[in-house]
Amino acid sequence: MEPLKVNNYQIAYKKWWQDLKRKVPEEIATQLAVTYWSDTRQFFVKFFNSEYVLDWNTETIYRKSDGQVPEIMASIIILNYLAYARPLQETAKKWVSLKEIPNGGVLFYPAFHKNSIIGLIKAFGDQPKQLLACAPALDGQPAAFGDASAIFQAFPEIPLCVIVWAGDEDVRANATMLFEPSIEHLLHIESAIGLGMYLASKLKHQATSLTAPLPL
Repeated sequence: MEPLKVNNYQIAYKKWWQDLKRKVPEEIATQLAVTYWSDTRQFFVKFFNSEYVLDWNTETIYRKSDGQVPEIMASIIILNYLAYARPLQETAKKWVSLKEIPNGGVLFYPAFHKNSIIGLIKAFGDQPKQLLACAPALDGQPAAFGDASAIFQAFPEIPLCVIVWAGDEDVRANATMLFEPSIEHLLHIESAIGLGMYLASKLKHQATSLTAPLPL
């Protein structure tokens, strides 16, 4: 099944490049907090704790600091962010569940919970404060929700909030990931879900790294 999965990602990657190429890059730079250099035809995009260069001519994406190519999921999300650009719309500043995001949030939530939220519970439910130790690797800032929480700036306009509650003998540990309603206008719903999955995966990996036994 894995080759098919990779192929689907490649199809999505090509699709978003095609969609992006139909737009005027200078207009995108007026709608999002990104930089566009017309002489080199390159976008500079902040994604979590790194800045990426998106080259319009070569259709490549790489990290500005060292040239590393992001994994395919991150590349798709960055492309969708640029291709989905439109004039800013006023929305309420509040946190909402994926289920409250229109155009598929409710439909996709069960799979999102299974693939992302349960992993966060397993990683941090027994020790919520571990989330605060993992958050800085993605420029996450502590927040005041649950037993531990952090806010991550995926893009300048798109924050995500991860909250963890510790369990005890009476209540199971729990976790959630919240979005701002404006994400509806900034990413396609599938990319919004992919963004949440990406963050959860990175946090779980960071938790594993912190708890791995030291080599003998």
